[in-house]
Amino acid sequence: MPEPRAAGEPADHTDIRDAARRLCEDFPGGYWRAKDAADAYPEEFVAALTEAGLLAAPIPEAYGGSGLPLSAACAILEEIQRSGGNGGACHAQMYTMGAILRHGSEEQKERYLPAIASGELRLQAFGVTEPSSGVDTAALGTFARRDGDRYIVNGQKVWTSRAEHSDLLLLLARTAPREEARKKTDGLSVFLVDMREVLGRGLTIRPLPAMLNHATTELFFDDMAIPASSLVGEEGEGFRHILSGMNAERILIAAECIGDARFFIDRATVYAAGRRVFGRAIGQNQGVQFPIARAYAHAEAAALMVAEAARRFEAGEEPGAQANMAKMLAADAAWEAAEACLETHGGFGFAREYDIERKWRETRLYRTAPVPTNLVLAYLAEHVLGLPRSY
Repeated sequence: MPEPRAAGEPADHTDIRDAARRLCEDFPGGYWRAKDAADAYPEEFVAALTEAGLLAAPIPEAYGGSGLPLSAACAILEEIQRSGGNGGACHAQMYTMGAILRHGSEEQKERYLPAIASGELRLQAFGVTEPSSGVDTAALGTFARRDGDRYIVNGQKVWTSRAEHSDLLLLLARTAPREEARKKTDGLSVFLVDMREVLGRGLTIRPLPAMLNHATTELFFDDMAIPASSLVGEEGEGFRHILSGMNAERILIAAECIGDARFFIDRATVYAAGRRVFGRAIGQNQGVQFPIARAYAHAEAAALMVAEAARRFEAGEEPGAQANMAKMLAADAAWEAAEACLETHGGFGFAREYDIERKWRETRLYRTAPVPTNLVLAYLAEHVLGLPRSY
């Protein structure tokens, strides 16, 4: 079997990879199939991950976490995916907390981070996307109006995953009209909303059934009142506050895609070596070998980009190009591996007991979210290659 350590990754993450693998052994394919069939949230898995301290890996030790770098979080999520699990059930906590770490007040850090690290509170929901704006974040319309010592929020969010299973919501809303802004990204602010205080009192959460079990929802804000102390960082600077978090999000999800790719390659390799048709292993046939080998090569190349993006992030850079390339290349590699694995298994690839069709559905998401491939290409064309803006 291929070396489990990520290409280009420092060797000192071996222990945390081993810990993640051992934890995942308690949650085999049958567990995830049952959750998928019931469209249920994997509470037991998230609780175990929290109890083991893996979900709090990036939180500084001063606030109850492990103080590990982004690459360690990447290793954890990759191993979850490679085991056949789904880190999407809780991965947001690893990047949403970055906004509090970098821009939150000391009071906010002391109040929330230890509770998040212990599992007393969950910060799993990130409210950005809206039905009318999509990936055009600057065009969002949810508005937070200052009213004395509080903000009154009105608007709507969509594709806000895990809101029903989170206590806290990191919310991006407009606090100044777009027409008054010097730049279209001005006038946006970040809020940390305690949903326990406002659910049913200005906040409505509506489940949004989808192709895969991702616990995603729509959020409706109707004169939702939140304390002024909910503001994270400086009012009107929210877009800049979440940019580095978006880079972390792309890098972490890219690591998940690498895990998916390795899951599919592992399964395809074992099946091709053992499945006999016409008196020989199907893995002897180049028509079966080559797609798996090509997917392996592309996954390893993408893993190098993920490692480089994480390295730059940890060095204090804003690696927008590398984070976007890592996400795109890893998502493409995972999908290529998924297709090769499904074809290798033939009809059995569609049988739920093999977990191939479930993972096939899950990994397809990341060619579209959190940022679609075409938008990544547009970003690279403009910001790296210097071509005229296309949108």
